[in-house]
Amino acid sequence: MNVRADDAVIIEVAINGANQNAPRLPGEIAACAAACFDIGAAIVHNHIDFFGAGEAAAARYLEGWEPVLAVRPDALLYPTINGIGAVEERYSHIAALARSGALRIGVSDPGSVNLGPRFAYVNSGSDVDYQLGLCEKFGRLPEGTMLRFYFGGSAPEADGGFWFGLPPTRASLDAYLAMLDGCSLPWSVSVLGGDLFASELPQLALERGGHVRVGLEDYAGEPVTNEELVTTAVALAEKAGRRLASCAETADMLGLKGAPS
Repeated sequence: MNVRADDAVIIEVAINGANQNAPRLPGEIAACAAACFDIGAAIVHNHIDFFGAGEAAAARYLEGWEPVLAVRPDALLYPTINGIGAVEERYSHIAALARSGALRIGVSDPGSVNLGPRFAYVNSGSDVDYQLGLCEKFGRLPEGTMLRFYFGGSAPEADGGFWFGLPPTRASLDAYLAMLDGCSLPWSVSVLGGDLFASELPQLALERGGHVRVGLEDYAGEPVTNEELVTTAVALAEKAGRRLASCAETADMLGLKGAPS
Protein backbone atom coordinates (compact mmCIF):
# COMPACT_ATOMS: atom_id res chain seq x y z
CA MET A 1 0.00 0.00 0.00
CA ASN A 2 1.60 3.24 -1.14
CA VAL A 3 1.07 6.27 1.09
CA ARG A 4 2.00 9.70 -0.23
CA ALA A 5 3.66 12.12 2.15
CA ASP A 6 0.74 14.52 1.70
CA ASP A 7 -1.96 11.95 2.54
CA ALA A 8 -3.98 13.46 5.37
CA VAL A 9 -4.58 11.48 8.55
CA ILE A 10 -7.82 11.69 10.53
CA ILE A 11 -7.38 11.78 14.29
CA GLU A 12 -10.49 10.89 16.27
CA VAL A 13 -10.71 11.30 20.04
CA ALA A 14 -13.28 9.48 22.20
CA ILE A 15 -13.22 11.71 25.25
CA ASN A 16 -15.17 9.86 27.94
CA GLY A 17 -17.19 6.64 27.49
CA ALA A 18 -17.60 4.84 30.81
CA ASN A 19 -14.46 6.49 32.22
CA GLN A 20 -15.65 8.32 35.33
CA ASN A 21 -12.45 10.41 35.44
CA ALA A 22 -13.10 11.88 32.01
CA PRO A 23 -15.16 14.98 31.09
CA ARG A 24 -18.84 14.19 31.66
CA LEU A 25 -20.86 17.39 32.08
CA PRO A 26 -21.77 19.54 29.05
CA GLY A 27 -19.38 22.35 29.96
CA GLU A 28 -16.54 19.90 30.49
CA ILE A 29 -17.31 18.16 27.20
CA ALA A 30 -17.37 21.47 25.32
CA ALA A 31 -14.04 22.61 26.78
CA CYS A 32 -12.31 19.28 26.12
CA ALA A 33 -13.68 18.95 22.60
CA ALA A 34 -12.62 22.49 21.70
CA ALA A 35 -9.11 21.88 23.04
CA CYS A 36 -8.77 18.59 21.14
CA PHE A 37 -9.88 20.22 17.90
CA ASP A 38 -7.34 23.00 18.46
CA ILE A 39 -4.55 20.44 18.93
CA GLY A 40 -5.37 18.55 15.76
CA ALA A 41 -8.29 16.16 16.21
CA ALA A 42 -10.77 16.10 13.33
CA ILE A 43 -13.54 14.07 15.05
CA VAL A 44 -14.74 14.05 18.67
CA HIS A 45 -16.91 11.28 20.09
CA ASN A 46 -18.57 11.51 23.49
CA HIS A 47 -21.15 10.02 25.81
CA ILE A 48 -23.41 12.08 28.07
CA ASP A 49 -24.00 11.76 31.81
CA PHE A 50 -27.32 9.88 31.64
CA PHE A 51 -29.09 7.27 29.52
CA GLY A 52 -32.03 9.34 28.41
CA ALA A 53 -33.86 8.66 25.19
CA GLY A 54 -35.00 10.61 22.17
CA GLU A 55 -35.30 14.37 22.48
CA ALA A 56 -34.01 14.46 26.06
CA ALA A 57 -30.75 12.74 25.14
CA ALA A 58 -30.34 14.86 22.03
CA ALA A 59 -30.81 18.04 24.05
CA ARG A 60 -28.14 16.94 26.53
CA TYR A 61 -25.68 16.24 23.73
CA LEU A 62 -26.37 19.64 22.21
CA GLU A 63 -25.57 21.35 25.51
CA GLY A 64 -22.00 20.20 25.08
CA TRP A 65 -21.82 20.56 21.31
CA GLU A 66 -23.38 23.95 20.63
CA PRO A 67 -20.60 26.00 22.30
CA VAL A 68 -18.08 24.19 20.09
CA LEU A 69 -20.10 24.60 16.90
CA ALA A 70 -20.64 28.29 17.65
CA VAL A 71 -16.92 28.96 17.12
CA ARG A 72 -16.12 25.99 14.86
CA PRO A 73 -19.17 25.32 12.63
CA ASP A 74 -17.38 22.54 10.75
CA ALA A 75 -16.58 20.55 13.92
CA LEU A 76 -17.39 16.85 13.61
CA LEU A 77 -18.97 15.41 16.75
CA TYR A 78 -20.99 12.26 17.22
CA PRO A 79 -22.73 10.45 20.12
CA THR A 80 -22.84 6.94 21.45
CA ILE A 81 -25.95 4.78 21.62
CA ASN A 82 -28.27 4.63 24.62
CA GLY A 83 -27.19 1.58 26.58
CA ILE A 84 -29.10 -1.66 26.04
CA GLY A 85 -32.63 -2.48 24.93
CA ALA A 86 -34.51 -2.41 21.64
CA VAL A 87 -32.56 -0.85 18.78
CA GLU A 88 -35.26 1.78 18.27
CA GLU A 89 -34.73 2.97 21.85
CA ARG A 90 -30.94 2.78 21.73
CA TYR A 91 -30.86 4.96 18.60
CA SER A 92 -33.82 7.19 19.45
CA HIS A 93 -31.68 10.34 19.83
CA ILE A 94 -30.04 10.06 16.41
CA ALA A 95 -32.93 11.50 14.39
CA ALA A 96 -33.30 14.52 16.68
CA LEU A 97 -29.56 15.25 16.51
CA ALA A 98 -29.52 14.87 12.73
CA ARG A 99 -32.51 17.20 12.35
CA SER A 100 -30.73 19.79 14.51
CA GLY A 101 -27.97 19.99 11.91
CA ALA A 102 -25.28 19.33 14.54
CA LEU A 103 -24.85 15.63 13.75
CA ARG A 104 -23.06 14.75 10.53
CA ILE A 105 -21.62 11.36 11.50
CA GLY A 106 -23.85 8.34 12.09
CA VAL A 107 -23.13 5.26 14.18
CA SER A 108 -23.45 1.62 13.19
CA ASP A 109 -22.04 -1.46 14.95
CA PRO A 110 -22.31 -4.32 12.42
CA GLY A 111 -21.54 -7.11 14.84
CA SER A 112 -21.74 -8.48 18.36
CA VAL A 113 -19.04 -9.10 20.94
CA ASN A 114 -18.62 -10.43 24.47
CA LEU A 115 -17.13 -7.52 26.40
CA GLY A 116 -15.53 -9.59 29.12
CA PRO A 117 -17.39 -12.34 31.01
CA ARG A 118 -20.31 -10.19 32.19
CA PHE A 119 -21.68 -8.29 29.21
CA ALA A 120 -22.64 -9.32 25.69
CA TYR A 121 -22.93 -6.39 23.30
CA VAL A 122 -25.45 -7.65 20.76
CA ASN A 123 -26.35 -6.23 17.35
CA SER A 124 -28.58 -8.58 15.37
CA GLY A 125 -28.91 -8.49 11.61
CA SER A 126 -32.18 -6.58 11.89
CA ASP A 127 -30.54 -4.14 14.33
CA VAL A 128 -27.78 -3.43 11.81
CA ASP A 129 -30.38 -2.87 9.08
CA TYR A 130 -32.08 -0.32 11.32
CA GLN A 131 -28.78 1.43 12.14
CA LEU A 132 -27.77 1.66 8.49
CA GLY A 133 -31.25 2.82 7.59
CA LEU A 134 -30.79 5.83 9.87
CA CYS A 135 -27.43 6.59 8.28
CA GLU A 136 -28.93 6.38 4.81
CA LYS A 137 -31.85 8.61 5.81
CA PHE A 138 -29.75 11.37 7.34
CA GLY A 139 -26.40 10.90 5.61
CA ARG A 140 -24.77 9.02 2.77
CA LEU A 141 -23.38 5.51 2.58
CA PRO A 142 -20.96 4.10 1.62
CA GLU A 143 -19.30 7.46 0.90
CA GLY A 144 -19.81 8.54 4.52
CA THR A 145 -18.29 5.39 6.00
CA MET A 146 -15.05 4.96 7.93
CA LEU A 147 -14.28 1.53 9.36
CA ARG A 148 -12.82 1.22 12.83
CA PHE A 149 -10.63 -1.73 13.76
CA TYR A 150 -10.91 -2.44 17.48
CA PHE A 151 -8.14 -4.37 19.17
CA GLY A 152 -8.45 -5.82 22.67
CA GLY A 153 -6.39 -4.36 25.48
CA SER A 154 -4.76 -6.25 28.30
CA ALA A 155 -6.04 -4.35 31.35
CA PRO A 156 -8.26 -6.31 33.80
CA GLU A 157 -11.97 -5.69 33.35
CA ALA A 158 -12.11 -4.08 36.81
CA ASP A 159 -9.66 -1.44 35.53
CA GLY A 160 -11.63 -0.67 32.40
CA GLY A 161 -10.15 -3.37 30.21
CA PHE A 162 -11.94 -5.51 27.64
CA TRP A 163 -10.81 -9.06 27.05
CA PHE A 164 -11.96 -9.61 23.50
CA GLY A 165 -10.84 -9.55 19.92
CA LEU A 166 -7.42 -9.58 18.36
CA PRO A 167 -4.38 -8.30 20.26
CA PRO A 168 -2.82 -4.99 19.10
CA THR A 169 -0.12 -6.52 16.90
CA ARG A 170 1.13 -6.34 13.32
CA ALA A 171 -0.32 -9.78 12.57
CA SER A 172 -3.75 -8.69 13.79
CA LEU A 173 -3.73 -5.57 11.62
CA ASP A 174 -2.65 -7.70 8.67
CA ALA A 175 -5.67 -9.94 9.29
CA TYR A 176 -8.07 -6.98 9.30
CA LEU A 177 -6.55 -5.49 6.16
CA ALA A 178 -6.69 -8.85 4.40
CA MET A 179 -10.47 -8.79 4.85
CA LEU A 180 -10.53 -5.33 3.21
CA ASP A 181 -8.70 -6.47 0.09
CA GLY A 182 -10.14 -4.47 -2.79
CA CYS A 183 -12.16 -2.15 -0.51
CA SER A 184 -11.13 1.51 -0.56
CA LEU A 185 -13.06 2.69 2.51
CA PRO A 186 -10.88 4.54 5.05
CA TRP A 187 -10.08 2.75 8.29
CA SER A 188 -8.69 3.55 11.71
CA VAL A 189 -7.14 1.68 14.63
CA SER A 190 -8.07 1.75 18.31
CA VAL A 191 -7.21 -0.27 21.41
CA LEU A 192 -9.95 -0.77 24.02
CA GLY A 193 -8.82 -1.24 27.59
CA GLY A 194 -5.15 -0.68 26.86
CA ASP A 195 -2.66 1.82 25.50
CA LEU A 196 -2.64 2.26 21.73
CA PHE A 197 0.75 3.95 21.94
CA ALA A 198 2.30 0.99 23.75
CA SER A 199 1.80 -1.01 20.55
CA GLU A 200 3.15 -0.62 17.03
CA LEU A 201 -0.36 -0.09 15.62
CA PRO A 202 -0.21 3.72 15.27
CA GLN A 203 3.03 3.61 13.31
CA LEU A 204 1.77 0.76 11.12
CA ALA A 205 -1.55 2.48 10.47
CA LEU A 206 0.17 5.73 9.54
CA GLU A 207 2.57 3.90 7.23
CA ARG A 208 -0.29 2.04 5.50
CA GLY A 209 -2.66 4.96 4.96
CA GLY A 210 -4.88 4.37 7.99
CA HIS A 211 -6.16 6.71 10.65
CA VAL A 212 -6.02 6.79 14.45
CA ARG A 213 -8.55 6.90 17.29
CA VAL A 214 -7.42 7.85 20.80
CA GLY A 215 -9.11 9.07 23.99
CA LEU A 216 -10.01 8.24 27.56
CA GLU A 217 -12.96 6.05 26.52
CA ASP A 218 -10.52 3.49 25.17
CA TYR A 219 -7.38 4.16 27.20
CA ALA A 220 -6.25 2.17 30.23
CA GLY A 221 -2.85 3.10 31.60
CA GLU A 222 -1.07 5.77 33.60
CA PRO A 223 -3.17 8.92 34.25
CA VAL A 224 -3.31 11.11 31.16
CA THR A 225 -5.67 13.61 29.53
CA ASN A 226 -7.47 13.51 26.20
CA GLU A 227 -5.44 16.51 25.14
CA GLU A 228 -2.19 14.67 25.84
CA LEU A 229 -3.34 11.63 23.87
CA VAL A 230 -4.23 13.80 20.87
CA THR A 231 -0.88 15.59 21.17
CA THR A 232 0.92 12.24 21.03
CA ALA A 233 -1.07 11.18 17.96
CA VAL A 234 -0.27 14.47 16.23
CA ALA A 235 3.45 14.01 16.92
CA LEU A 236 3.41 10.48 15.50
CA ALA A 237 1.59 11.66 12.37
CA GLU A 238 4.17 14.38 11.84
CA LYS A 239 7.00 11.89 12.35
CA ALA A 240 5.43 9.60 9.76
CA GLY A 241 5.16 12.45 7.27
CA ARG A 242 1.35 12.49 7.35
CA ARG A 243 -0.31 15.88 7.59
CA LEU A 244 -3.39 16.34 9.73
CA ALA A 245 -6.84 16.35 8.15
CA SER A 246 -8.93 19.32 9.21
CA CYS A 247 -12.61 18.91 10.06
CA ALA A 248 -13.59 20.27 6.66
CA GLU A 249 -11.16 18.01 4.84
CA THR A 250 -12.32 15.01 6.86
CA ALA A 251 -15.92 15.72 5.92
CA ASP A 252 -14.87 15.90 2.27
CA MET A 253 -12.86 12.67 2.54
CA LEU A 254 -15.86 10.86 4.04
CA GLY A 255 -18.48 12.46 1.81
CA LEU A 256 -20.41 13.95 4.72
CA LYS A 257 -23.16 16.53 4.52
CA GLY A 258 -22.24 20.20 4.74
CA ALA A 259 -21.48 22.03 7.98
CA PRO A 260 -24.32 23.66 9.93
CA SER A 261 -25.05 27.20 8.74
